[in-house]
Amino acid sequence: MKMAHAERLQALREQMSARGIDAYIIPSSDPHISEYLPERYKCIAWTSGFTGSAGTLAITQDFAGLWTDSRYFVQAADQLAGTGFELVKLSVQAAAEYAFWLADRLPAGSTVAFDGNLASLAVAQAVEGALLPLDIQVNGHVDLLDVIWKDRPSLPRSKAYLLDESTTGETANSKLVRVREQLRLKRISAHLISSLDDLAWILNLRGSDVKCNPVVLGFLLLEDEKNTLFIDETKLSVNDQRSLQQAGVSIQPYWEAFQAVAAIQTERILLDPKRTCFAMYDAVPEGVEIIEDINPSTRLKAIKNDVEIAHTRTAMVKDGIAMTRFFKWVEEQVSHGKLTEISIADQLQTLRAANEGFVDISFDTIAGYLEHGALPHYKASEDSNAPLQPNGLLLIDSGGQYKDGTTDITRVISLGGITDAERSDYTIVLKGTIEGSMAIFPKGTRGYQIDAITRRPIWETLRNYGHGTGHGVGFFLNVHEGPHTFNPSNIDIPVEEGMITSIEPGLYREGEYGIRIENLVLSKALESNPFGDFIHFETLTICYIATDLVDKTLLDQKHVDWLNRYNAWVYEQLAGHLTDVEQAWLQKKTKAI
Repeated sequence: MKMAHAERLQALREQMSARGIDAYIIPSSDPHISEYLPERYKCIAWTSGFTGSAGTLAITQDFAGLWTDSRYFVQAADQLAGTGFELVKLSVQAAAEYAFWLADRLPAGSTVAFDGNLASLAVAQAVEGALLPLDIQVNGHVDLLDVIWKDRPSLPRSKAYLLDESTTGETANSKLVRVREQLRLKRISAHLISSLDDLAWILNLRGSDVKCNPVVLGFLLLEDEKNTLFIDETKLSVNDQRSLQQAGVSIQPYWEAFQAVAAIQTERILLDPKRTCFAMYDAVPEGVEIIEDINPSTRLKAIKNDVEIAHTRTAMVKDGIAMTRFFKWVEEQVSHGKLTEISIADQLQTLRAANEGFVDISFDTIAGYLEHGALPHYKASEDSNAPLQPNGLLLIDSGGQYKDGTTDITRVISLGGITDAERSDYTIVLKGTIEGSMAIFPKGTRGYQIDAITRRPIWETLRNYGHGTGHGVGFFLNVHEGPHTFNPSNIDIPVEEGMITSIEPGLYREGEYGIRIENLVLSKALESNPFGDFIHFETLTICYIATDLVDKTLLDQKHVDWLNRYNAWVYEQLAGHLTDVEQAWLQKKTKAI
């Protein structure tokens, strides 16, 4: 397979030479600027062999590199070996550093190209901003892969469906009214929604076009009082088509979205530069003012309503039952020597699938044993699939998509032979999780402030981790949801009541083990007083946190109290759903320390 990637690189270079292209850029994206992609748009994996969900290829005649962040350094180095591609380590996550690399190496008069269907407007602007001032031409309308990718998958044709208001807590018509009100305030008469999770939320529409994400490929164009959904209409039942029409939404073929934007007649159109592809942006007619701003729906859907929150709590119980049975099973089976990273991930999915309303996992399960736990986005393959032994640390990062919510949880357990170093690292990470979970903060606080609160006890030990502390989570939608995030970036989005976010600090010893402890939390109003309005977190995730790895001497009493209260609450929530044997097992795991 490595040879196949080398041959594809050569074929790309031949196409570049034939078209007078000096450098070609391949982002990890699709026309909807999705994080997780349909098979047709897994261009980086097909070209280079790298399967991570974030990265960019930049190819010249004498160098081919993958720019990616620290989550994927070890994985990328392994997958790229022998392909002709080299790993280039990003200094700043998601930064367009490849553009400056090209600017430094290409002479004036060179041409750089990319497929505008795969690059967001923000990425295209970053490339043009770095190269055009140096007299390096940029062509954003070149798809070289379609020429050489002979068996390229077609677009998915799976069925889509509408969710009832009893599940979502709000009708599509109501959501459209709220989005339009945001447009009216900005005096904007047209808005294109390309991002699949925004589309799904606005119309209460779900599907399975993208693995692990219950979304359907489509665009939504709002013009004055006209709403048009561009979708393969064969995906929708007659009843669902009728329901959409009753909500004021007409249906047109998927690919006609580009033509509709090219023919639009309005003074101003709103496009989200991070969620709209360059090809769509470039289709807007001259004379139409483009307002670049975040999709109003992105902010609106981040605030969960009471119905969504109630359903999510139900989903957490289901997920907790599956996780309890899973860890009990692993503990009982590991000594037999038959468990592997892949087999336990399959078993966890089976246990989740036994719950009512289960649809899919919310991302590929990360089952990292020993040194594989130090790879934050590891996915076991047939080549890497490690057999489990009754010794060392096992990290499980997983989640489920239920019709009543989306889950994401990470736990670490010891399979035996705990070392002092493992115990110390585990306790420090746990301390960070608890500090973040206990945070009380004034309204208007940003995610980078929560990130710092969570990292403080880890920083105090002169340790750190390279990924963010937390991300938003959708309601039966994408497991990674904006606009807010808990990371060091100075993102000007406040943490608001009703947001569901992960708290997941970690520590990673390359070649040894990894530790991450993750819960989902709900932002809730705490109190208003003369000093302001204050917010705190309610922990939603229901799964015991292992205490046999805890060094109690490294915790303050408030951390011990939080851990004991949390584990006692987990037992109370789950005991009634478990057998007597399972109850007894969980009772031991949640015993106070």
